[in-house]
Parts: sequence; structure tokens; C-alpha cells
Amino acid sequence: MARRRRGLPVHGWVVLDKPLGMTSTQAVAAVRRSTGAAKAGHGGTLDPLATGLLPVALGEATKTVPYVMDGTKRYRFTIRWGEERSTDDAEGAVTATSDHRPPEAEIRTALSEFIGLIEQLPPQFSALKVDGARAYDLARAGEAVALAARQIRIDRFTLVDQPDADHATFEVQSGKGAYMRSLARDLARRLGTVGHIASLRRTAVGPFTEADAISLETLSAVGHSAAASGHLLPVETALDDIPALALTDTEANRLRSGQPVGLLRRADRERIGHLESGSMVCAMAGGKPVALARFESGDLRPVRVLNL
Repeated sequence: MARRRRGLPVHGWVVLDKPLGMTSTQAVAAVRRSTGAAKAGHGGTLDPLATGLLPVALGEATKTVPYVMDGTKRYRFTIRWGEERSTDDAEGAVTATSDHRPPEAEIRTALSEFIGLIEQLPPQFSALKVDGARAYDLARAGEAVALAARQIRIDRFTLVDQPDADHATFEVQSGKGAYMRSLARDLARRLGTVGHIASLRRTAVGPFTEADAISLETLSAVGHSAAASGHLLPVETALDDIPALALTDTEANRLRSGQPVGLLRRADRERIGHLESGSMVCAMAGGKPVALARFESGDLRPVRVLNL
């Protein structure tokens, strides 16, 4: 007999303002304890030394996590010039130093070289897997970590402040898989010096912004009443960029049972609009999401059924 999952059937998103010093795994566990949810996962790792938005999916919302992880992210970070560190942030040991401090004009000129699709070498201390092991575990054990450079997308990279000669603060908007620690390291090297991230905050993930965020202290206070207090966002919030398609109850029941729904009748054309074959949609019925589905050759086929 299948084991019943312990906890409450809580479904939706909690956008946690992750505090400094906490891992993403610890943060998810804290949200799960506060809400009593039976199932939880997060929409994109944040380093312990980073603060800011960590969207936590509860219950059926975990099925929509990939759509958040693929979304655009925004960050604000401060580089400390003159010290390169093993972790590319303030946690690691100093591995190189430089007396050169780049002037503002040179910084602004160099930033344009990091916009668009660029090649980036991930940090040695990262959660990427190498032969089945996490890179940071290998690095902490003193092993050489051979990571391959990969293509990432940087949409915006701006200098916003220079509080003193040793520090500069930036804002970045990026696509999936971009490491801010690597971006800081590479910018410093391009400017003829070395550097590391002294502080890092994520300010947006996919559809979620700081306006949605809740602190761990506030969440602990509202606890299981998170839904009633408005801090539990609907499952479909993660699917803002996916077209919604309204279904009848009969059609919804077919999708729930794993069967395709034919949409070839003349009356269906207005519902479908200009939807192209292969498009993903959020199938809705009665104001609730029923499934993530793909429209193919006139049929709507369920990809992930949402049991709400």
C-alpha cells in the first residue's frame, strides 16, 4: 500500500525573502514547517550569502517550477575590487590580489561587452554536477573541478553606485543559468584587476517581484493561515507567460484522466485564436487550472495534470 504523504494539502507559491546565511534547502524546509504543506520545492537556488527572492512551490505548484526557473531574474550586487576568492564571494579564501581600482568610465565601457549571449565559466563552488557529484563538494574536498563554459544571456548590466574606491554596486537582468559570482569575477579581470561579490540580492524571479515577498519571521507568524492572509499565491501565478485556455467541465475531465481534447470544431476557433501547433497552454475550468497542456494538430494533450 502506498505511503500517505504527511502534511496538509497546501497548493500555491510563497515568495520568501531569504535571509542571509541560510541555504535554499533550509529555507524551503522552514516554509514547509510554517505552512504545514505536504510537499515543497523552490524555483531557483540562492547561495547562503545571498538574500532576496526565493519562490517556494507548495503542493501542485511544484509541477510549475520549471516555468519559474526558466524565467528572467534580476539581481543587485556589490563587487569588492582587489581580492579574488576561491568561491567568488566573501565566503572563500583569498586567491589573488591587485592594487588597481578601475575608474567609473572604464567600468561603464566594459559593461557593454557582457550584454547579450556570452560564454561564462561557472564558479568552482556551485551546485552543478560533475560525474554525479556536486562541484562545491569536490571543491571543498580540495579536488580540481573541471567545469565547461556555457552560453548565458545578460539583458541588462548597469553600474548604480560607487560608495568608495574598493566597491561598486550593479544591477543585472539575466536569463536562466547565469552566475552573478562569475559575472563579477570576469568583469574585474576584464578591468585589469580582481574582485569578488561582497553582497548579493535577487530582486525578481520570473513573474515574482519584491512586492510579493514575505520574510521568514512574518511567515512564521501567520503560519498555516498563509493562504487566508494573502501570502499564498495561486499555482497559476507561475504561468503568467503561458496562454490560458478555458475548457468546459467535460473537456476538463478528459484532460484530468489523461485523454486529449479535440478542438477542431468551428466553434473552437474563437477560443484557440492564433494558437500555433506545439504551443503550451494553461487549461482552465471553473476559474482553476486543470493542466499544463500542449496544442498539437487540433488536439489539446495533457502534459502535467494539476489536481486542485
